[in-house]
Amino acid sequence: MAESDITHNRIVGEIFTALHTHLIGKRCEVFAHAMKTHIHKKADDWFYYPDVMVNCDPAGQQQYYCDTPSVIVEVMSPSTERIDRLEKRMAYELIPTLHTYVLVSQDRREVTIHRRIGEDWTTERLPESGDALDIPELEFTLPLEAIYTRAGV
Repeated sequence: MAESDITHNRIVGEIFTALHTHLIGKRCEVFAHAMKTHIHKKADDWFYYPDVMVNCDPAGQQQYYCDTPSVIVEVMSPSTERIDRLEKRMAYELIPTLHTYVLVSQDRREVTIHRRIGEDWTTERLPESGDALDIPELEFTLPLEAIYTRAGV
């Protein structure tokens, strides 16, 4: 787990708080950076600590990790961007239940959304202040302004 600075924590906090508030009373649950996600392929097991993760399948939720995340959000610093965009993306796409992988830049206002459509993945970039992070499966929308409200970016 990489060390994170105040900007990273503020962005994670805004996203977590918005999702937590939105999901109260619903079957999905949001977790912050201390909960691992588990990826299993053939005889290999990998564990990552996503910054924010939503799980909608209680059967896949273990005490210290989740096998069945629906949404994963990574807030990227310049030192983690390459890992988040390449290594983690390839690993997370192996999770059958994952439908949305969100990458949030911490040093510029930019959000990249990878969505599973059937067996394929699409990519959408949100570089404009008026844009919003939209996750239809959760009926959730969060304006970029809200994500970056305290980040100073």
